[in-house]
Amino acid sequence: MLHLRAIVPADRTDAACDALDRCRGATNVVVMAGAARSPAGDVVTADLARESANEVIAAFQELGIERDGSITFEQIDLILSDRADLAEESAPGAGEDAVVWQDLDERTAQETKLTWAFVAFLALATQLAAIAALTDSAVLVVGAMVLGPEFGAVAAICYGVLRGDWTRIGRALRTLAIGFAVAIAITYVCALVSHQIGVLEVDRLPQSRPNTAFIYSPDRWSFIVALLAGAAGVLSLTAGKSSALVGVFIAVTTVPAAGNLAVALTLRHGSEITGSAQQLGVNLAGMVIAGTLTLFLQRRVWAAVLRKSGRRSIRGRP
Repeated sequence: MLHLRAIVPADRTDAACDALDRCRGATNVVVMAGAARSPAGDVVTADLARESANEVIAAFQELGIERDGSITFEQIDLILSDRADLAEESAPGAGEDAVVWQDLDERTAQETKLTWAFVAFLALATQLAAIAALTDSAVLVVGAMVLGPEFGAVAAICYGVLRGDWTRIGRALRTLAIGFAVAIAITYVCALVSHQIGVLEVDRLPQSRPNTAFIYSPDRWSFIVALLAGAAGVLSLTAGKSSALVGVFIAVTTVPAAGNLAVALTLRHGSEITGSAQQLGVNLAGMVIAGTLTLFLQRRVWAAVLRKSGRRSIRGRP
């Protein structure tokens, strides 16, 4: 369940409480009159079934609480309450199937920002992948996959396509393009310097690489894996199953392909430059396609759940 804490202007407290009373998934409603000072107002708290969050958010936004006060949600790890159990059972659908669209909107908006942390993690992951390419190390490939932060921007593109938000899509694409360009450039320079001073002694990448050849050899399985990873990644975000994201990171070869591309550029290995670039493109495209379709299906399925329960879809949200 989720815990709601809202700062509500005093003249709208009764309306906010009425909205919570109408919500079958809300319980443990508490009003602390005049408790809030900045902004001034009443503090209203409640416990909500996850599947009822969109309903309450929409009702509070219609009252202008988001504009003149605040709306905060927190995940509840443990709640011992018969009324809470009843509220969860009464809410339509299942909590794990519900998408809190406002939460996804905020999270993906953050992921479109090009930050130093994003570039740093991507550069470090790409350099690990480059070393993996040189040593044919599957362990380092996995490490590079897990370290790469690119899926957040991919999820932002998926959500942007669903909403028709071209500004969000453009920002996410810019973040990915600049991030990968900088990461590959840094890795290329490091590999070039290493080659000049003798740390990197080879003149070509190894001909036989049984553990890492898939990095620069895209095929139909590369696209299928990317599709599966994209769907799983979006589901892990919307269902709050963050642990599943690790599996997504390990499944796709975006960062390893970027690392191999940097080393191949350094050693002028033409076929692997082309293969790595293709692998990178195939994985990004597959994740975007599958992630968008997953969000579309979630929207349709949840709309059907609401219709069956006699509720309407949340206007203005997917």
